[in-house]
Amino acid sequence: MASVVARINEIKQPRCGYVKLSEFKKIILEDNKQLYDMKKETIHPTIVGTVVDYLTRFMNGTSKRIAFDISFLGARIANEYDVALNLLSKINGLDDESIKNACRLVTFDVYYRNPAAISRVRKWNEAYISKETVYNIRVMVNRGLNFFKEYGPVTKDGFSFEPNGYTDIVDAGDGDFLTKDTLWDFKVSKAEPTSKHTLQLLMYYLMGQHSGQNIYNSITKIGIFNPRLNVVYILDVKNISSEIIKTVEEDVIGYYYDDSGYDEDGIVGYDHWGNEITEYNISSGRIDIDAVYEDKVPWRPVVFY
Repeated sequence: MASVVARINEIKQPRCGYVKLSEFKKIILEDNKQLYDMKKETIHPTIVGTVVDYLTRFMNGTSKRIAFDISFLGARIANEYDVALNLLSKINGLDDESIKNACRLVTFDVYYRNPAAISRVRKWNEAYISKETVYNIRVMVNRGLNFFKEYGPVTKDGFSFEPNGYTDIVDAGDGDFLTKDTLWDFKVSKAEPTSKHTLQLLMYYLMGQHSGQNIYNSITKIGIFNPRLNVVYILDVKNISSEIIKTVEEDVIGYYYDDSGYDEDGIVGYDHWGNEITEYNISSGRIDIDAVYEDKVPWRPVVFY
Protein backbone atom coordinates (compact mmCIF):
# COMPACT_ATOMS: atom_id res chain seq x y z
CA MET A 1 0.00 0.00 0.00
CA ALA A 2 1.19 3.54 -0.69
CA SER A 3 0.24 7.19 -0.68
CA VAL A 4 -0.60 8.93 -3.94
CA VAL A 5 2.88 10.46 -4.17
CA ALA A 6 4.61 7.19 -3.27
CA ARG A 7 2.57 5.31 -5.85
CA ILE A 8 3.54 7.79 -8.56
CA ASN A 9 7.20 7.23 -7.69
CA GLU A 10 6.73 3.47 -8.09
CA ILE A 11 5.41 3.48 -11.64
CA LYS A 12 6.83 4.28 -15.05
CA GLN A 13 4.72 6.68 -17.10
CA PRO A 14 4.64 6.96 -20.89
CA ARG A 15 6.89 9.54 -22.45
CA CYS A 16 5.70 13.03 -21.35
CA GLY A 17 3.38 11.36 -18.84
CA TYR A 18 -0.20 10.14 -18.79
CA VAL A 19 -1.34 13.78 -18.73
CA LYS A 20 0.91 16.12 -20.70
CA LEU A 21 1.52 19.62 -19.35
CA SER A 22 1.07 20.93 -22.91
CA GLU A 23 -2.61 19.93 -22.64
CA PHE A 24 -3.13 22.45 -19.83
CA LYS A 25 -4.03 26.06 -20.46
CA LYS A 26 -1.30 28.27 -18.98
CA ILE A 27 -2.26 31.64 -17.51
CA ILE A 28 0.35 34.08 -16.19
CA LEU A 29 -0.81 36.37 -13.37
CA GLU A 30 0.84 39.71 -12.63
CA ASP A 31 1.39 41.47 -9.30
CA ASN A 32 4.62 43.40 -9.90
CA LYS A 33 6.33 41.60 -7.01
CA GLN A 34 9.81 40.15 -7.28
CA LEU A 35 10.81 37.21 -5.09
CA TYR A 36 14.27 36.67 -3.66
CA ASP A 37 16.24 33.83 -5.22
CA MET A 38 15.36 30.47 -3.65
CA LYS A 39 19.02 30.11 -2.63
CA LYS A 40 18.37 32.77 0.02
CA GLU A 41 15.61 30.68 1.59
CA THR A 42 16.98 28.90 4.64
CA ILE A 43 14.36 26.18 5.20
CA HIS A 44 13.51 23.15 3.08
CA PRO A 45 11.35 23.85 -0.01
CA THR A 46 8.79 21.30 1.21
CA ILE A 47 8.29 23.29 4.41
CA VAL A 48 8.05 26.55 2.46
CA GLY A 49 5.36 25.05 0.24
CA THR A 50 3.42 23.66 3.18
CA VAL A 51 3.57 26.96 5.07
CA VAL A 52 2.27 28.81 2.00
CA ASP A 53 -0.55 26.25 1.74
CA TYR A 54 -1.58 26.40 5.41
CA LEU A 55 -1.27 30.17 5.76
CA THR A 56 -3.32 30.66 2.60
CA ARG A 57 -6.07 28.51 4.13
CA PHE A 58 -5.91 30.47 7.38
CA MET A 59 -5.91 33.89 5.71
CA ASN A 60 -8.76 32.76 3.45
CA GLY A 61 -11.01 32.13 6.46
CA THR A 62 -10.23 28.63 7.75
CA SER A 63 -9.53 28.50 11.49
CA LYS A 64 -5.80 28.28 12.12
CA ARG A 65 -6.21 25.12 14.20
CA ILE A 66 -7.85 23.38 11.23
CA ALA A 67 -5.43 24.90 8.72
CA PHE A 68 -2.48 23.42 10.65
CA ASP A 69 -4.24 20.15 11.54
CA ILE A 70 -1.58 17.88 10.02
CA SER A 71 1.07 19.70 12.05
CA PHE A 72 -0.85 18.89 15.22
CA LEU A 73 -1.19 15.24 14.24
CA GLY A 74 2.59 15.17 13.88
CA ALA A 75 3.18 17.09 17.10
CA ARG A 76 1.10 14.56 19.02
CA ILE A 77 3.24 11.73 17.63
CA ALA A 78 6.38 13.70 18.58
CA ASN A 79 5.02 14.32 22.11
CA GLU A 80 5.28 18.06 21.45
CA TYR A 81 1.59 18.96 21.48
CA ASP A 82 2.02 21.78 24.02
CA VAL A 83 4.83 23.25 21.92
CA ALA A 84 2.54 23.16 18.89
CA LEU A 85 -0.22 24.96 20.80
CA ASN A 86 2.24 27.67 21.86
CA LEU A 87 3.50 28.15 18.30
CA LEU A 88 -0.06 28.31 16.96
CA SER A 89 -0.96 31.03 19.48
CA LYS A 90 1.74 33.21 17.89
CA ILE A 91 0.35 32.90 14.34
CA ASN A 92 -1.99 35.82 13.78
CA GLY A 93 -1.49 36.99 10.21
CA LEU A 94 1.35 37.62 7.77
CA ASP A 95 3.68 39.55 10.04
CA ASP A 96 7.26 38.31 10.39
CA GLU A 97 6.75 36.47 13.69
CA SER A 98 3.58 34.74 12.51
CA ILE A 99 5.35 33.43 9.42
CA LYS A 100 8.38 32.27 11.43
CA ASN A 101 6.19 30.42 13.91
CA ALA A 102 4.24 28.84 11.04
CA CYS A 103 7.56 27.54 9.67
CA ARG A 104 8.42 26.09 13.09
CA LEU A 105 5.00 24.49 13.52
CA VAL A 106 5.05 22.86 10.08
CA THR A 107 8.25 20.97 10.97
CA PHE A 108 5.99 18.55 12.88
CA ASP A 109 4.26 17.47 9.66
CA VAL A 110 7.02 14.98 8.91
CA TYR A 111 6.13 12.87 11.97
CA TYR A 112 2.74 12.20 10.39
CA ARG A 113 3.47 12.33 6.65
CA ASN A 114 6.89 10.67 6.39
CA PRO A 115 8.21 9.21 9.67
CA ALA A 116 11.18 7.64 7.88
CA ALA A 117 12.56 11.14 7.24
CA ILE A 118 12.39 12.39 10.85
CA SER A 119 16.10 11.92 11.49
CA ARG A 120 16.98 14.06 8.45
CA VAL A 121 14.77 17.03 9.39
CA ARG A 122 15.70 19.94 11.64
CA LYS A 123 13.72 20.20 14.86
CA TRP A 124 11.23 23.00 15.31
CA ASN A 125 13.69 25.14 17.31
CA GLU A 126 16.76 24.47 15.17
CA ALA A 127 15.89 26.19 11.91
CA TYR A 128 17.23 29.63 11.02
CA ILE A 129 14.51 31.48 9.10
CA SER A 130 15.97 34.30 7.00
CA LYS A 131 14.23 37.56 6.23
CA GLU A 132 14.23 36.53 2.55
CA THR A 133 12.36 33.33 3.43
CA VAL A 134 9.75 35.33 5.36
CA TYR A 135 9.35 37.85 2.53
CA ASN A 136 8.93 35.16 -0.14
CA ILE A 137 6.33 33.29 1.92
CA ARG A 138 4.35 36.49 2.50
CA VAL A 139 4.32 37.33 -1.22
CA MET A 140 3.29 33.78 -2.19
CA VAL A 141 0.45 33.68 0.36
CA ASN A 142 -0.86 37.01 -0.93
CA ARG A 143 -0.65 35.65 -4.47
CA GLY A 144 -2.68 32.66 -3.33
CA LEU A 145 -5.32 34.94 -1.82
CA ASN A 146 -5.49 37.01 -5.02
CA PHE A 147 -5.71 33.80 -7.05
CA PHE A 148 -8.80 32.70 -5.13
CA LYS A 149 -10.43 36.09 -5.58
CA GLU A 150 -10.39 35.34 -9.30
CA TYR A 151 -10.82 31.55 -9.38
CA GLY A 152 -12.66 30.91 -6.10
CA PRO A 153 -14.38 30.83 -3.78
CA VAL A 154 -12.93 27.78 -2.09
CA THR A 155 -15.58 25.13 -1.40
CA LYS A 156 -13.23 22.76 0.45
CA ASP A 157 -9.62 22.78 1.57
CA GLY A 158 -7.62 19.82 2.78
CA PHE A 159 -9.83 17.24 1.06
CA SER A 160 -9.50 13.45 1.22
CA PHE A 161 -11.25 10.49 -0.40
CA GLU A 162 -13.16 8.50 2.21
CA PRO A 163 -15.09 6.23 2.19
CA ASN A 164 -14.59 4.60 -1.23
CA GLY A 165 -11.75 6.42 -2.97
CA TYR A 166 -8.80 4.55 -1.50
CA THR A 167 -7.75 1.07 -2.64
CA ASP A 168 -5.43 -1.74 -1.60
CA ILE A 169 -2.77 -0.08 -3.76
CA VAL A 170 -3.32 3.59 -2.87
CA ASP A 171 -4.48 3.97 0.71
CA ALA A 172 -3.43 7.55 1.55
CA GLY A 173 -3.32 11.00 0.02
CA ASP A 174 -5.01 14.36 0.47
CA GLY A 175 -5.32 17.39 -1.76
CA ASP A 176 -5.23 21.15 -1.36
CA PHE A 177 -8.31 23.02 -2.57
CA LEU A 178 -11.64 22.59 -4.37
CA THR A 179 -13.60 25.39 -6.01
CA LYS A 180 -16.99 25.05 -7.68
CA ASP A 181 -15.79 23.01 -10.66
CA THR A 182 -12.02 22.59 -10.23
CA LEU A 183 -9.67 20.50 -8.11
CA TRP A 184 -6.55 22.56 -7.35
CA ASP A 185 -3.05 21.75 -6.17
CA PHE A 186 -0.52 24.35 -4.99
CA LYS A 187 3.09 23.90 -6.10
CA VAL A 188 5.87 26.32 -5.14
CA SER A 189 8.65 24.91 -7.32
CA LYS A 190 10.76 27.28 -9.38
CA ALA A 191 10.20 24.95 -12.35
CA GLU A 192 7.07 24.13 -14.31
CA PRO A 193 4.94 21.15 -13.22
CA THR A 194 6.20 17.69 -14.13
CA SER A 195 4.38 14.59 -15.32
CA LYS A 196 4.35 13.44 -11.68
CA HIS A 197 2.42 16.55 -10.72
CA THR A 198 -0.14 16.20 -13.50
CA LEU A 199 -0.66 12.51 -12.70
CA GLN A 200 -1.15 13.42 -9.05
CA LEU A 201 -3.96 15.76 -10.07
CA LEU A 202 -5.65 13.14 -12.23
CA MET A 203 -5.41 10.57 -9.44
CA TYR A 204 -6.98 13.03 -7.00
CA TYR A 205 -9.79 13.69 -9.46
CA LEU A 206 -10.51 10.00 -10.04
CA MET A 207 -10.30 9.14 -6.36
CA GLY A 208 -12.74 11.96 -5.67
CA GLN A 209 -15.17 10.55 -8.23
CA HIS A 210 -14.94 7.14 -6.59
CA SER A 211 -15.01 8.47 -3.03
CA GLY A 212 -18.77 8.65 -2.61
CA GLN A 213 -18.57 12.29 -1.46
CA ASN A 214 -21.05 14.59 -3.19
CA ILE A 215 -18.62 17.50 -3.11
CA TYR A 216 -16.75 15.97 -6.06
CA ASN A 217 -19.83 15.64 -8.30
CA SER A 218 -19.43 19.13 -9.79
CA ILE A 219 -15.67 18.86 -10.43
CA THR A 220 -14.92 18.89 -14.16
CA LYS A 221 -11.43 20.47 -14.23
CA ILE A 222 -8.03 19.98 -12.64
CA GLY A 223 -5.56 22.76 -12.04
CA ILE A 224 -2.24 23.77 -10.54
CA PHE A 225 -1.43 27.18 -9.11
CA ASN A 226 2.23 28.01 -8.57
CA PRO A 227 2.48 31.15 -6.39
CA ARG A 228 6.26 31.26 -6.80
CA LEU A 229 5.88 31.64 -10.57
CA ASN A 230 2.41 33.23 -10.23
CA VAL A 231 1.14 30.92 -12.97
CA VAL A 232 -2.09 28.95 -13.34
CA TYR A 233 -2.35 25.65 -15.26
CA ILE A 234 -5.86 24.31 -15.89
CA LEU A 235 -7.33 21.39 -17.87
CA ASP A 236 -10.88 20.21 -18.53
CA VAL A 237 -11.02 16.51 -17.67
CA LYS A 238 -13.21 15.79 -20.73
CA ASN A 239 -10.10 16.43 -22.81
CA ILE A 240 -8.32 13.46 -21.24
CA SER A 241 -8.89 10.31 -23.29
CA SER A 242 -11.03 7.51 -21.88
CA GLU A 243 -8.09 5.12 -22.46
CA ILE A 244 -5.86 7.19 -20.16
CA ILE A 245 -8.63 7.42 -17.55
CA LYS A 246 -9.12 3.65 -17.60
CA THR A 247 -5.38 2.92 -17.42
CA VAL A 248 -4.82 5.21 -14.45
CA GLU A 249 -7.89 3.88 -12.66
CA GLU A 250 -6.95 0.24 -13.08
CA ASP A 251 -3.14 0.10 -13.35
CA VAL A 252 -2.14 3.02 -11.15
CA ILE A 253 -4.84 3.37 -8.48
CA GLY A 254 -6.16 -0.17 -8.51
CA TYR A 255 -9.87 0.03 -9.28
CA TYR A 256 -11.14 -3.18 -10.82
CA TYR A 257 -14.20 -3.25 -13.07
CA ASP A 258 -16.21 -6.39 -13.65
CA ASP A 259 -17.50 -6.12 -17.21
CA SER A 260 -18.76 -9.71 -17.39
CA GLY A 261 -22.42 -8.66 -17.31
CA TYR A 262 -22.27 -6.22 -20.20
CA ASP A 263 -24.55 -7.02 -23.13
CA GLU A 264 -23.60 -5.17 -26.28
CA ASP A 265 -27.20 -5.39 -27.48
CA GLY A 266 -28.40 -3.87 -24.20
CA ILE A 267 -26.75 -0.45 -24.45
CA VAL A 268 -29.23 2.25 -23.50
CA GLY A 269 -26.91 5.27 -23.48
CA TYR A 270 -23.57 6.70 -22.46
CA ASP A 271 -22.39 8.70 -19.49
CA HIS A 272 -20.35 11.87 -19.90
CA TRP A 273 -17.11 9.84 -19.86
CA GLY A 274 -18.34 7.86 -22.86
CA ASN A 275 -18.90 4.64 -20.88
CA GLU A 276 -21.79 2.40 -21.91
CA ILE A 277 -24.95 2.33 -19.80
CA THR A 278 -26.38 -1.15 -20.26
CA GLU A 279 -29.61 -2.88 -19.35
CA TYR A 280 -27.64 -5.28 -17.18
CA ASN A 281 -26.18 -2.53 -15.04
CA ILE A 282 -29.61 -0.94 -14.63
CA SER A 283 -31.46 -4.15 -13.79
CA SER A 284 -28.76 -5.25 -11.34
CA GLY A 285 -29.01 -1.98 -9.46
CA ARG A 286 -25.45 -0.98 -10.22
CA ILE A 287 -26.53 2.49 -11.31
CA ASP A 288 -29.44 4.79 -10.61
CA ILE A 289 -30.58 5.41 -14.16
CA ASP A 290 -32.96 8.20 -13.17
CA ALA A 291 -30.08 10.07 -11.58
CA VAL A 292 -28.01 9.57 -14.73
CA TYR A 293 -30.71 10.82 -17.07
CA GLU A 294 -31.46 13.79 -14.79
CA ASP A 295 -27.72 14.53 -14.66
CA LYS A 296 -27.79 14.60 -10.89
CA VAL A 297 -24.70 12.45 -10.45
CA PRO A 298 -21.97 11.15 -12.77
CA TRP A 299 -22.36 7.40 -13.27
CA ARG A 300 -19.37 5.12 -12.86
CA PRO A 301 -19.07 1.34 -13.36
CA VAL A 302 -19.14 -0.75 -10.18
CA VAL A 303 -15.82 -1.03 -8.37
CA PHE A 304 -14.51 -4.09 -6.56
CA TYR A 305 -11.53 -4.01 -4.18
